[in-house]
Amino acid sequence: MKPPTHPPSPTDARYFMIGGFLGAGKTTAVAALAQRLVQSGLRVGLITNDQGSDLVDTAMLRARGFVTEEISGGCFCCRFNSLVDAAKKLDAATRPDAFVAEPVGSCTDLVATVTYPLRRIYGDRFRIAPLSVLVDPVRAEQVFGLAPARKFSDKVLYIWRKQAEEADLLVITKSDLLDAPRLERLHRRLSEEFPGKEILVVSVRTGAGMDTWFQHLLAARPVDRPMMAVDYDLYAEGEALLGWLNATIELSAPESFDANELLRGLAEDIRQRVGDAEIAHLKMTFNPREGLGDIAAVSLVRSDYVPELSLTLDGPADAGQVILNLRAEADPAELHAVVVAAVQALPARHPGLQARLEHAEHFRPGRPTPTHRVTNDDLAHA
Repeated sequence: MKPPTHPPSPTDARYFMIGGFLGAGKTTAVAALAQRLVQSGLRVGLITNDQGSDLVDTAMLRARGFVTEEISGGCFCCRFNSLVDAAKKLDAATRPDAFVAEPVGSCTDLVATVTYPLRRIYGDRFRIAPLSVLVDPVRAEQVFGLAPARKFSDKVLYIWRKQAEEADLLVITKSDLLDAPRLERLHRRLSEEFPGKEILVVSVRTGAGMDTWFQHLLAARPVDRPMMAVDYDLYAEGEALLGWLNATIELSAPESFDANELLRGLAEDIRQRVGDAEIAHLKMTFNPREGLGDIAAVSLVRSDYVPELSLTLDGPADAGQVILNLRAEADPAELHAVVVAAVQALPARHPGLQARLEHAEHFRPGRPTPTHRVTNDDLAHA
């Protein structure tokens, strides 16, 4: 007799969470993991997360064909019930065999506030994979003083370090950016800073190390260990130093324009206008008014870097919408002024173009207040 072909029950669903600081490459890695799961015959649902609305990550993942739910207005730990509701919506729509969740890049303490509550409250529904925390190798070199460059203030770096400390798997992404000696030096330093941590080296761009990482995710379980100590006052102060800006921009022109180069030029103009403030991540998408769902996307992950196109349009466009997400250690009002000036300057570089800032929100993240937080006392009396 042939086995039944009905969809698997929710109890069979795997749950992956891919963390890491702003600009570490989470969305690209999430897309790669999701694609690998799809190729293995699984249905996949993705969950994105941010402090604000109008997320570039969601637009990029949907443009690649993935069913994606978005949680805005706070991190997973503070929107735990929304996280579960998002999984329910995906379950009702497509009954995924696997969920992949991407938390806010300034969020930490995920094990105590998300992983353990999911295991304790919904353990019969999800098989929780180890928490992967992605590390941008160039940013890490700057954090450890291995390369001369600007870096974030100590309170912001407190979050970066806590993210690495709680990882089940510490994943050095973008390894293709470093030569072998620099990569070995960084690996050694991470091992010294976070002893006993399992460290993997991957490159989504080249595919190096990706098979090993995926095998770990599929075969292993979260590590049972004491909860990490977190100073929530310092955590809140670090988040409050980061300025958040989300915007949508309407573009139109009497003649077609190259949206790929427009995006790259706009990102570079913003980078220069930001000045001495350290950019954590600037990313934008352009969705043409007429098209088949293809978009262009550009990303900038440090102030000393150059904008890179991750998705491109094959032909010109004459109208469309830009979604812009900017995070930097700066006053949000100053970031807003920078974006307004950059948008106003677009017609000078693209004659005939009309650029209108349709919507913009700018703020500092509020104090994190988890819905649930499992403590070591809870574990002792479980």
